[in-house]
Amino acid sequence: MASIPLVMTLGNSMLIPVLPIFEREVGISSFQTSMIITSYSIASIFLIPVAGYLSDRFGRKVVILPSLFIALLGGLVAGFASWKMTDPFTWIIIGRILQGIGAAGAAPIILPLVGDLYKDDDEKTSSCLGLIETSNTFGKVLSPILGALFAAYLWYLPFFSISVFSLISIVLVIFFIQVPKKKEKPVALKTFIKNTKKIFKREGRWIFTVFLVGIYSMLLLFAVLFFLSDSLEKTHGLYGVKKGFVLAIPLLALCIASFITGRKIKGELKVMKVIMTVSLILISVSVSLIGFVDERLILLLSVSSLMGLSIGALLPTMDALITENIEKEERGTISSFYSSSRFIGVAAGPPLMALVMNSLLNESLIGAGILGIGMFLLVLFFIQSEKSPTSTTNQGGAT
Repeated sequence: MASIPLVMTLGNSMLIPVLPIFEREVGISSFQTSMIITSYSIASIFLIPVAGYLSDRFGRKVVILPSLFIALLGGLVAGFASWKMTDPFTWIIIGRILQGIGAAGAAPIILPLVGDLYKDDDEKTSSCLGLIETSNTFGKVLSPILGALFAAYLWYLPFFSISVFSLISIVLVIFFIQVPKKKEKPVALKTFIKNTKKIFKREGRWIFTVFLVGIYSMLLLFAVLFFLSDSLEKTHGLYGVKKGFVLAIPLLALCIASFITGRKIKGELKVMKVIMTVSLILISVSVSLIGFVDERLILLLSVSSLMGLSIGALLPTMDALITENIEKEERGTISSFYSSSRFIGVAAGPPLMALVMNSLLNESLIGAGILGIGMFLLVLFFIQSEKSPTSTTNQGGAT
């Protein structure tokens, strides 16, 4: 299971350190370069809820395998276009959209699958989700290093490598994931829509809070990574593999925090709420400082690593809130909307940073810090730290 978010993360984050190379080789602007990340994410935003419904109706594995194949195909399209065409940008975007479609039906389905496998054991569910999120974040640590290594050999090799990784994951899923047999009759589309409306009406306050925090955290993560990729070259003169290793430092902090948090929360709402509130305060402080320490590499890495630690603690906490407090029949749907919301942040981060980093960097990052305080207040008021007596049936345990 952990191979799937690893592959999908590599498929996106691996390109961030080599975006300046794409800019030079393809002859495009910084904003166009950011679209290589954004096109992947936009495709995922709209199709993840569809994939969630299909996985609830027909089974998790039935959706995951074709999605991985589409991601494989997308890598081939982008890779061959870069290799053979003189003006490959349009076909690169088409390949990235295909990869985004594949990502929509693969990684987000893992959350409800974990809930299916360990539905009666909150501690094991939290631990497994921590491992899944750690795999996701470990992919982010590997990504800049692998991306730089591949691009040092051939600038378009990262596209082909995504297809290879997808193929490996397909083989692992076929042979090693045994999905529980579905005994319930599939829910009709009309009933599904009705039930989804009921869920959001009944539990919308805490669910939408988690969604907003997910958008916010991923927007900041990918915006700051895009900025760091540019700054390490233009301000600090770091290129290639050396740049990849330096870019991996804040992502390593994120990975460690994600792993530890996943093992510690154990389904405890009080612990989850404390982690979320503290993390959001630290994110608000650290992101506000990044522009002021840009020219001092050690300080820049320290501040961005603090932000990475805080986001790393947030991610498995939000995964657990969604997975452990939603009934199995509705889990695929809600977790898919949650995953989709995170992709909104991934899609928006790089182009927003491309627009502001040359003239309004500090003002924008301070504004992002203020927005983080708003997220803190939402968590404080809308995510309760204790389950009510009727929470399991009426409120999902986290209203």
